[in-house]
Amino acid sequence: MKLLHKLTLLLLVTLLSACSWVTLSPAGEQVRLATQEEVIQCKRVGKTTVSTLSKLAGLNRYQKSIEDELDKLARNSAADLDGDTIVPISAIEDGRQVFAVYRCKP
Repeated sequence: MKLLHKLTLLLLVTLLSACSWVTLSPAGEQVRLATQEEVIQCKRVGKTTVSTLSKLAGLNRYQKSIEDELDKLARNSAADLDGDTIVPISAIEDGRQVFAVYRCKP
């Protein structure tokens, strides 16, 4: 019986590690993710550092879930800076990433 409980808990944690709890704000929905080449003609308005959990109950979360949350957090933050475009300027490290924020629309 203890084995069944442990397996159930492990399954639950594994499923939760794939979940994303971050949602885009209405303003964040207007911000796009771009490459450095796409923002050559844009004005840089700042940078933002965002972070999320990279582990849940001691287990690594799915990389895609982490990337998705970081992108959403950066887009929300960029909107607060009056930006409309973000470009990642660092790799993801321990659930943390830095993005440059640009305004491309006049």
